[in-house]
Order: sequence, then structure tokens, then C-alpha cells
Amino acid sequence: MPDASDVPSDIEIIKQRKKDGIDIPLQKDVQAKTTSTYLEYVRLVHNALPELDYDDIDTSTTFLGKKFSAPIIIDSMTGGTDEATVINGRLGELAEKYGFGMGLGSQRAGLKSEELAATYSIARKNAPNAFLIANIGGAQLAKGLTIDEARKIVKMIKANALVVHLNPLQELVQPEGEPRYKGVLGKISDLAKTIDVPVIVKEVGAGISREVAIKLEMAGVAAINVAGAGGTSWAGIEKMRAEAMKDDLKRHLGEMFWDWGIPTAASLIETRRAVKLPLIASGGLRNGLEVAKCVALGASMAAMAYPFLRAASQSRESLFAFADTILAELRSTMFLVGARNINALASSRYILTGALAQEVSSRT
Repeated sequence: MPDASDVPSDIEIIKQRKKDGIDIPLQKDVQAKTTSTYLEYVRLVHNALPELDYDDIDTSTTFLGKKFSAPIIIDSMTGGTDEATVINGRLGELAEKYGFGMGLGSQRAGLKSEELAATYSIARKNAPNAFLIANIGGAQLAKGLTIDEARKIVKMIKANALVVHLNPLQELVQPEGEPRYKGVLGKISDLAKTIDVPVIVKEVGAGISREVAIKLEMAGVAAINVAGAGGTSWAGIEKMRAEAMKDDLKRHLGEMFWDWGIPTAASLIETRRAVKLPLIASGGLRNGLEVAKCVALGASMAAMAYPFLRAASQSRESLFAFADTILAELRSTMFLVGARNINALASSRYILTGALAQEVSSRT
């Protein structure tokens, strides 16, 4: 029988799982295999007479009452492990300097100890004025996470908003997962009515359907992040974790559902047609051109996780250089479609082609 000192504590288990969530995407190929975001099937119409100078382009926008320098959010990623302190610190610096929004990883771990809470609060320390988004899971709401605990999570980073992430696929495949979603919608509605910050609901890479979007709008949420398929596969990440833990059933499920979900562009289009809420587009976005396409398709903001994680893990300099590149790509796209500002970009003409055109047609 193992000595009690040899049995990992709850905090050690959490820290290892959070570390895996950083290491596996950076060291292994866990991107989509057979699907894509479908953004390659969105063609913005070129304007040979833009009638503006590049220097006149204004990328600023307003979302949930806060002004941003560009429609860009550093999407929810990490926390709860030592590596996350460095990464969230750098991301916080970036959000503050560039006027981006920033989401934190699931903060349930931060309720366990001050040590783990500090891996999240470093973001606010480095970004005193940025729009920060606290994060809890739908499965944890179903399990009994209370309104008071949600308030503690918001207070942990002095958040401007709270996101509830929906990850039924990840919970299904994760060796320690909790695939219990009964009552989640009601808990989201309760949160939206009682908590003092806007409530956003997001997927984590399988997309939001129009049916779910309508339910969320009726529940009173402030915005939806569609987080579609085509980027990092959390089923893939959990499959690799299951392999390491010799859990053959979970490994099998992770492989089978690796590419499960609604491609980002398809999710964005059908959700935009279904609700009037502000939308955030995420799921496999990799550059400023794709940010522009999402705005043209109806998103108020665009969010990225993996590209920021990769750059932040390298160095502060790499991270800031990546941000400069994204902004240059966004501004260049706006120049080429003749959009002086984000409102004009949102009205830009586009053409849907290939699989996306077929999918949109089949969903109408």
C-alpha cells in the first residue's frame, strides 16, 4: 500500500493537468486533422479604389461598453500551474499595452489555494486597465459551483466580464472529466441575473449552433463566443493525456471525436442569423486576415488562443512581434476592401465558396 506522502494532492493533480494543457499543444500536433475553420471559403471582395490612405485606418471598436484598440481578444487559455504565471504575466502586459481583451483559463483551480490564484491574478497585476474575462466551466456549475464562488472568481482578477465555457466533448474524453450538463442552462440564467459583470458563454472548439445560441439569448447572456472547430482539438489533447494514463477507452473516444464540431465560419454565420447578441469569433484563427473575415461575417470581436500561447511561451519579444503582425494584417485587409473603420469592415462584401457555401445553404 503506497505511503500517503506518495499520493498526489488535489492541488498537485490540478497543476499537472493544467501543465499538460500548455505542454501538449506546444509539443504535439493537436490541431484539426480532417476539418478546418472554413474561413478559407470566405473571400472578401477586393476594392481597387479604396479612397483612403493606409494611415487613416482606425481599428478601434467598442464591445460590452469598453473601447478596444482592435477587435481582438486573447482567448481563455491557462492558469493553475507555475508555467501559467509566466505566460499570463506576458499576456497581461500585451493586453495592457495593445488595448486587447484577455480571457483567463478556467479558474476553479484558483479557488483551491492562494498559490494557484496567483497564476491568474498576475494578469490583472500586469494589466490594470485591460478588459479581463474571468472563467468558469458549465460542468462545474452543474456540479454545484455557487454564485458566491463565481463572485470570488471574478474578484480574483477584478474581471470586467465572466465567461462560462461549455466543453461537453472535452469532459467526455478527459480521464478525470465530468460529463454532467443537466441544469447548466438554468445556472447560466441565474448567473446572468445576479452577478455584477456581463456573462459571456463560449464553446472551446466544437462550435455553437443556432439552437444553443437562441437558448443562451433567452437566458440573458451578454455575448456568445462561438469557438468553432478547425483549430486546436481538446479531444486530441485529452486523447494524448489518456494515452499517458493508459486509459484505452478515453484514448479511443479522443481519436474518434478529434474533429467533432461545427467549423468556425459556419458556426458564426448560423449564430449571427439566429440572435442579435454581440458575437465573438474564435476557433482556429491564426492571422489578421481571418480576424477581418470574422468581422465581415458578423462578429463584434475575434479571439485567438494557440497563436498567443505559442508566442508567449517563447519570449515577451516574440509575443509583441506577433501582435504587431496581426494588427498589420488586419489593417492591410481593411485597406484592400476600402474599410476606414471597423463599422465599414463589418459591412464589407464577401463571397462564400466551396464547402462553406454548401453547408450554409443546407442549414437555411
